[in-house]
Amino acid sequence: METRFLETFVLVAELGSLAEASRRLGITPVAVAQRMQALEEEVGAQLLIRAGRRVKPTQAGHAILEKGREILVDIRSLSSLAQLDNVAGDIRLGAISTALTGILPEALRSMSTTAPAVNAFLLPGTSNDLYRALLDGKIDAALLVEPPFEIAKSLRWKTLRKEPLVVLCRPEHARADPLALLRSEPFIRYDRNNWGGRLPDQYLRDVEIKPNERFELDSLDAIAVMVRSGLGVSLIPDWSTPWDEASSLIRLPVPAPRPVRAIGLLWPQSSPAGRLIDVVLDAIESIPAPVENK
Repeated sequence: METRFLETFVLVAELGSLAEASRRLGITPVAVAQRMQALEEEVGAQLLIRAGRRVKPTQAGHAILEKGREILVDIRSLSSLAQLDNVAGDIRLGAISTALTGILPEALRSMSTTAPAVNAFLLPGTSNDLYRALLDGKIDAALLVEPPFEIAKSLRWKTLRKEPLVVLCRPEHARADPLALLRSEPFIRYDRNNWGGRLPDQYLRDVEIKPNERFELDSLDAIAVMVRSGLGVSLIPDWSTPWDEASSLIRLPVPAPRPVRAIGLLWPQSSPAGRLIDVVLDAIESIPAPVENK
């Protein structure tokens, strides 16, 4: 059996789309369909079935899906062990949106020089979704917000950034009292369903402020655009961003006790991609951390 056929099946089953799988793999949809047909002929059963515009595993497909993932992990482990003098291979890395724009670009650029044979497949998502994907073995490591609960003992955690809460506002509010702004100005809330969004919510409760809430968004970059447009102020982590929308705004530190959003890397204790994860960690840690607001 061609392992690439099995890899393609697992990807199609997870994405629910042959077209999306073809984009991820860099091949045509026809080639994906041919691989699926070859695999079905090999196992002697239909593995996928159409459900509207999507595809899903048949009963036989579900039966081999989990074992297929395990086989692919074992194969990647063998490949990694064989590369004794050269770090090479593919790593599946999950990342929250702010890490994708604020941390990973420089890290990946560094990796292209220090470890050119390492290829990173990036999966964007929320911290909660990435945590689940990691437990399910769909990714090798995740760059996310520190979980607000005890991390599973099978996983390892490394804090890479600490982002204290700030009030994000326009330049005309540069000398204002941050708590007064939260009480008086229209408020753009960081989504409480996000792990990072729970910190501002708890801080507002602690200081007994009920803001005049206008919007609730799950994207810090989108919040910055709203604030820059004069739609209100926000209470968010002091995150690193390459976009002009945030660089032209003012970030006012809030009074203590000042909660901090921790961003870090999470990965399995015993991972076949261990050497690749070390490469990613080294690349991220080589980037100077942004100066923290005092």
